[in-house]
Amino acid sequence: MLDALRLIEAGDLTPEQMRGAPAGELGQVQFLPSDYLRNAVDWDGDGRRDLIASVPDALASAAGLLRAFGWNAGEPWLEEAILPQVLPWEHAGVYSPRPWSYWAQKGVERRPQGRPPAPDTPVSLLLPMGRRGPAFLAYENFHVYLKWNESLIYTTTAAYLATRLAGAPRLRINKVTFAPLGIDEIRSLQRTLQARGHDVGKVDGIIGARTREAVRAVQLELRLPADAYPTPDLLRRLGVKVTRTQKEAARSLP
Repeated sequence: MLDALRLIEAGDLTPEQMRGAPAGELGQVQFLPSDYLRNAVDWDGDGRRDLIASVPDALASAAGLLRAFGWNAGEPWLEEAILPQVLPWEHAGVYSPRPWSYWAQKGVERRPQGRPPAPDTPVSLLLPMGRRGPAFLAYENFHVYLKWNESLIYTTTAAYLATRLAGAPRLRINKVTFAPLGIDEIRSLQRTLQARGHDVGKVDGIIGARTREAVRAVQLELRLPADAYPTPDLLRRLGVKVTRTQKEAARSLP
């Protein structure tokens, strides 16, 4: 609130212009007033930092915020991964980076292939839909972007779109032979995991970071591939009612 008032005092915005999202974000790139105050720049030279109507100001300010978060220009942030049939799936996850040499030794390949990262480069293996879905290698810049929005799906989607705009090929994904779970099923799963002593955070029907880690833990308990993604088979093993029709239909992503 105080930083929003400072923006008005500085002449960057008027109260009438400051309409945004419920959490207070403003402008084309959704800056909070505090980020606006610290990182916005007047790139078009009109004497105002206008992230609402000025595209140059908005894009340059976004770049400045990412740099403040630790972005390293020219470094990768997301690449498609080609996986072997067998991996220690419990080592995957955005918050479990390992040296690139570890993944290379396990048979993970990069696509498109080019100059490989240094062997000691920290790399996370992302499996948004488990071991049978799309797979990505996430680098330090990916974690920097997570500071902008701590939603793994949001960040992965934005990063994938950016790589396509930069010329990366379309994903060569595996076929996912089950339909995604519904909200009621996920809530039932979360309650069951809680009853088994696992921390899922809020029972909200969303497969967030805590729910994924709880799924991974119970997969290890049941001696299943611990890729942290719940399938209808896992629900049946846990006694959770599968309420949706789970057709064994191959699905693919654009």
